[in-house]
Amino acid sequence: MSPTRNKFLNLVNRHPAEVIAASFMLTALLGSLLLITPAAAGKGPVGWVDAFFTATSAVCVTGLITVDTGTRFSPFGQAVILGLIQAGGLGIMTYAVILATLSGRKISLSGRTIMEQSFMPQPQAVIYGLTRIIVLSTLLIEGVGAVLLYLFHPGGGMFAAVFHSISAFCNAGFSLYADNLTRFRGHLGVNLTITSLIILGGLGFFVIFEVLHHVGSRKRHKLSLHTKLVLSVTIGLLLLGTVVFFVFEYDNLLRNLPLGEQVLASYFQSVTPRTAGFNTVDYGKATGATLLFTILLMFVGASPGSTGGGVKTTSLGVMLALARSKLKGREDVDIFRATISSRAVARTLSVTILASFIIIMSLLAFLWVEIGPRPFTQHDVRVLEYLFEITSAFGTVGLSTGITASLSAFGKLLLCAVMFIGRIGPLTIAHAVGRKYGQGKFRYPEERVMIG
Repeated sequence: MSPTRNKFLNLVNRHPAEVIAASFMLTALLGSLLLITPAAAGKGPVGWVDAFFTATSAVCVTGLITVDTGTRFSPFGQAVILGLIQAGGLGIMTYAVILATLSGRKISLSGRTIMEQSFMPQPQAVIYGLTRIIVLSTLLIEGVGAVLLYLFHPGGGMFAAVFHSISAFCNAGFSLYADNLTRFRGHLGVNLTITSLIILGGLGFFVIFEVLHHVGSRKRHKLSLHTKLVLSVTIGLLLLGTVVFFVFEYDNLLRNLPLGEQVLASYFQSVTPRTAGFNTVDYGKATGATLLFTILLMFVGASPGSTGGGVKTTSLGVMLALARSKLKGREDVDIFRATISSRAVARTLSVTILASFIIIMSLLAFLWVEIGPRPFTQHDVRVLEYLFEITSAFGTVGLSTGITASLSAFGKLLLCAVMFIGRIGPLTIAHAVGRKYGQGKFRYPEERVMIG
């Protein structure tokens, strides 16, 4: 076995947090080196900052761009971006397991832990079977999506259909069209195919498998609390998002559109903030209320074990259940006739607080880098637009009001760091919080603190 392959396979033997961070960083660096080559260039060469930004955005399945993907990159460059999206969507560890399987090498305990906790709510002992099912089901879903997109829009070509299918299922939001998917705003087939791929990719593999097993089995099996929580929060946010976008944009972006197209556009914009990044309207012309509500949707993001980012739908569900329990004076946090463990509640609070802190500190750094000591009245971009961009990067969404390309080199690199933290952050935090440390030989005395 070559030294390079040995080093790659040995990566899975390190601490899970190190594996996650190193794998995504190395893949982004490799992708940027490929994108900066003449073979990847389309109309004119791409600078190293833009190449690194594009590679980071692709491997973090974000979708923010500083140069147009369809014109500034050649077919080879677009293929590299597509490979980065697929690798980032499934996780680098998936490919490490595949390579280890082909070489006959066993996966370490830490490697198993990463894979199992990345895709399953509870530890499993079927790592190789799990990987095989995930890869095959991904190829099947993306293949069906590509065929449908090609049938609905054959003029775009098969490569465009495959590209957008993978980008949608991996919740990346990269498009080969300069206007993203605005030209398809009223196309029912394209809209429903893209949104279905986004939703499937954002639900998580465990939820998809459990629902299929529940529906396809003669003996109906009881759905797990995880699946119930994911489905209920997802459906609730989709309905709420559709109604809110319709109301806020009825006299703005949706004005003069047929009613059917208004509803379709509202539904699409309710789905895409869940870390997908596609858009059929211009967010640069949206109302302030829409932008703020979209920020909240992007912060929540997709579900655990999925291809999306954010603090996850289960976190929102647990937080709502916690608030309800405390308002009723209950000590236990329960939902769907089940009690959520105090450890899970503590982990949810930790992830949410840390995510909020990261976004706030990133926004402060972003404002200083882009505006500096100038009064905010002397700058064209408003704070809400920067917050929208930062949250979009952290939630690996990819939606933008159109300011990404005009950012300074330092601003673009800062946004790369936010995308990187957003992609690995929730997973790394969850693993770190979930680690078992020694409890110590004593406890400090309890004291009361006034809350609320």
